[in-house]
Amino acid sequence: MKTAILGAGLTGITLARLLLEKGDEVTLLEREKEYGGLCRSMTVSRFTFDIGGSHIIFSRDAQVLTFMRDALGKNSQQTKRNTKIFYKGLFVKYPFENGLHELPKDDLYFCINEFIKTLIAVEKGELPPPSNFREWINYTFGKGIAELYMIPYNEKIWKYPTERMSMHWVDGRIPRPPVEDVIKSAIGIETDGYTHQSFFSYPLKGGIEAMVREIAKPIQENIQTGFHISSVRNEDGKFIISDGSQEITAGRIVSTIPVQELLHCLDGVPEPVRKACSELKYNSIACIFIGIKGKVPDISWMYIPEKEPGLFNRISFPSNYSPSVAPPGHSSILVEITYREGDEASEMPDRDIIDHVVRSLEKMKIIKRNEVVYSELKRQKYAYVIYDLDYLRNIDKVKEYCAGRGIGLVGRFAEFEYLNMDGCIRNAMNFAGSL
Repeated sequence: MKTAILGAGLTGITLARLLLEKGDEVTLLEREKEYGGLCRSMTVSRFTFDIGGSHIIFSRDAQVLTFMRDALGKNSQQTKRNTKIFYKGLFVKYPFENGLHELPKDDLYFCINEFIKTLIAVEKGELPPPSNFREWINYTFGKGIAELYMIPYNEKIWKYPTERMSMHWVDGRIPRPPVEDVIKSAIGIETDGYTHQSFFSYPLKGGIEAMVREIAKPIQENIQTGFHISSVRNEDGKFIISDGSQEITAGRIVSTIPVQELLHCLDGVPEPVRKACSELKYNSIACIFIGIKGKVPDISWMYIPEKEPGLFNRISFPSNYSPSVAPPGHSSILVEITYREGDEASEMPDRDIIDHVVRSLEKMKIIKRNEVVYSELKRQKYAYVIYDLDYLRNIDKVKEYCAGRGIGLVGRFAEFEYLNMDGCIRNAMNFAGSL
């Protein structure tokens, strides 16, 4: 059976390869001139940046991790994570609960005292189970860690009140810290959190797109770029996909594009389904690329929970992942700002955002302005799924409708799930295995 896959990002490429290996006929239809989606990279002035934000290769899923590493082969470098949180001018160890001894003493006391009080209250049954994300943060970490880091950081990245966010998604994504680790951290005994990413891999050359290109090698001839889907219809059991000038016919269709874009291409969508889809919330992202002459701190990436340093929530240092992504004697920085339509970052001109970032990095003593030799900004409309309190009701309605029309949904914005690269690959594997 011929399968048409809408979208040639990491999910679409992986799924196409897996189906081809099973003997299926596959066609990938991609709107952009280049495939790769959020996993594309660009090289300018000998600097290489990932245009969809900082990506690293890690996973708890052994099969997926092997798949990614095998794709890269020798074009890979493994690095020990050295991640920080910029807090009150300090570079505090990440995760926050593993760096408590590095905090000012009053903040340390606030965190450990509230953590223990909350732990006792939970064990005594004095705290009701949480019903939203904010309550879950307080219930899990205590008021101190919640107010000093977890809540401000999450509201900075999501651009959404944590009390209006669902908590269904946190298990497995935000690990509960072992009690003994929090206590050890408070008295200065070294501990590590999120150990599944203590070591991560990254391509030596080509940025994260190098991995996508390797995965795509067997299916290069099956990818049609520049195909802007305008309609999808079903006639006599066959799907017909059109871009307004040509049509592709297939017996099966799988969408990896944002579900909002998919529904625009379908006719006869009931109003309740359209309304549910329109109420699905997401963030966009502005990625600011900075190339400097000289060195950057020996940090993998850094989280910024406070408002004061700048609009950005994360700073990465790609040249610490691979020496080949910057010219000799130079280093690179990738700064990420999430935004929603109508907020400050969405309204600011690109050059003003870049100037804001450079000034902030200088104030944080990460760079000096006269060291900057390259700067650019790229925006991605779809970046992060927001799990608001109505999310499950809305996404279930949309998924049920698409399933009823025989359209498979796989991938981050097709399923509308906050999937990392390994999650996208795993879901592609699961979908291919289910056919």
